Amino acid sequence: MPTLVRESTRSAPMPAAPSEPATPANEVVVRVVGDRPAQAGGGRQRTGLTLRGVLIALVVGAVGLALFLVAGALTGLFHLENPFGTSRVDRTPPALLKQLSNLSDYHAAQATFLVRVDVEDDVAVVPSFLAGERTLFNATGTVDATVDFSKLSTDAVQVSGDTVTITLPEPAYAKPVVDPTRSEVVDRDRGLVNRIGDVFGDDTNNERDLYVLAGKKLAAAARESNLRARAEKNTRLMLEGLVGRLGFTHVDVTFTPAVPSPRPAPTK
Repeated sequence: MPTLVRESTRSAPMPAAPSEPATPANEVVVRVVGDRPAQAGGGRQRTGLTLRGVLIALVVGAVGLALFLVAGALTGLFHLENPFGTSRVDRTPPALLKQLSNLSDYHAAQATFLVRVDVEDDVAVVPSFLAGERTLFNATGTVDATVDFSKLSTDAVQVSGDTVTITLPEPAYAKPVVDPTRSEVVDRDRGLVNRIGDVFGDDTNNERDLYVLAGKKLAAAARESNLRARAEKNTRLMLEGLVGRLGFTHVDVTFTPAVPSPRPAPTK
């Protein structure tokens, strides 16, 4: 705050009466001068935020955030993920135990097959481009050959000296298993009516029918292969090694054909 000092000299006053004190000849006057008030509408200093300042602050903040994210990704501090990515939540309830079974089958051999299911559903008198469907389905599955040890009779094992004779039922074909991870529909041609119906319907039954038909083809392919002969060979080798450790030098394994179950008589 500026200070102005002004010294003024006054002429000596007339001598006062002896009863009054004398007035000094020189007097110093000190005046304190403050800031001049700002003129209206003119020189007042602005202290509020401006639009330009806000924009600059936003740009600087965005650049700083981008540099921070890039540095964090390069240094492994955190991983950048797609904000629009999807995540899978598994809400499957626990499995429900329905049955426990004792297995007495020896799985002696297994065959893996690849079959193609080519089925076509035609609608009489209607062109195929209007109604009908043709599907090509490549299925991969397995068929096991098993030997049932649960139905052995008391005379199935005969011992004579150092020789053991074992009589077993011939290997049977287990139920085919189609692998869904290695099976797929490679082509499907549908008519216009079928396409419209698929929009409002469900093709779950169609997929199930394809798997059932593929299982039948796997079973047919197993019967035409040497799977049963391989199962008999593997069973003999297993029993020879197992019984041979008991001190027997000769192990003879024979297989008897399975007796077909009688069919029920047709009802009249």
